[in-house]
Amino acid sequence: MSKVKPPSLAKWLISGPPLLYLLIFFAVPTLMMIFSAFRFPGEYGGLMPLVDINPDTGARELLINWQNWREFLTLENFTRFFEDGVYVELFIKSFWYAGLTTLFCIILAYPLAWLIARSPKKYRDLLVLLVILPFWSNFLIRVYAWMIILGPQGYFAMTVNSVLAWFGIGPQQFLFTHFAVIVVLVYVHLPFMVLPLYANLEKHDMALLDAAQDLGASAWQRFWRITWPLSLPGVWAGAALVFIPALGMFAVPDLVGGTDGIMVGNLIKQQFLDSRDWPFGSTLSIMLTASVLLLASLATLISRGRKKS
Repeated sequence: MSKVKPPSLAKWLISGPPLLYLLIFFAVPTLMMIFSAFRFPGEYGGLMPLVDINPDTGARELLINWQNWREFLTLENFTRFFEDGVYVELFIKSFWYAGLTTLFCIILAYPLAWLIARSPKKYRDLLVLLVILPFWSNFLIRVYAWMIILGPQGYFAMTVNSVLAWFGIGPQQFLFTHFAVIVVLVYVHLPFMVLPLYANLEKHDMALLDAAQDLGASAWQRFWRITWPLSLPGVWAGAALVFIPALGMFAVPDLVGGTDGIMVGNLIKQQFLDSRDWPFGSTLSIMLTASVLLLASLATLISRGRKKS
């Protein structure tokens, strides 16, 4: 039997820094957030202290022990989440926004990615550069630009309202609406859908389409039976890159959505920064993370079931 060789020093030097980075900046904060979700809020916000200074000795003393842990740990934050339907409704609305954003990104990105993948090689780099060009400017600046476009004095609103006036429809407001949230979310996340789809579609063998055409398959049949199944890995990758960030987005709903367009990310930000209720904010963060992990698990199971069939 061959002995398993221990990892060499070179492997540890390569994998060690990323693992240490994830441990410090991801694992440890996640554990702190989980522990905070079971805590009581402090008198002036934050968390109820577990350590206090003894006035007699001046030494720091741990207040919690195995006898009085019920005074410092609680399930009230989770009970509050499930008992108050407002928070569940806000989660559902956030999932609806993220789902619509992902769907529209797929519809818009697929033909664009196909065009780039089937363009001559000398133009592909330029087209990909144009896709990622918005990242060269600040995120907030781009959102503020959409506020101007969708505002009552913007060209978009003025043009649409002038057309609606011909049909006897009064002027409509586009800024601070659900429409504005979806439009800006799609604009922000569209490149994250285009790039995985392009990377997938570029690798397709065109001979398969030529063979299907020789066998009498129509353009729609060639797409639905060959191109679409082969592109599903790119679709799933792009959907994950769009859905997860869109679900936790708070800047876009805050700037263009108004009070009716808030999402769960806005609620979490409000709990931490405005209300200073860190335990409930941590609870909301845990529920959001658990929801995303559950959806990812379901998507993985569905994809594995399709591969087996």
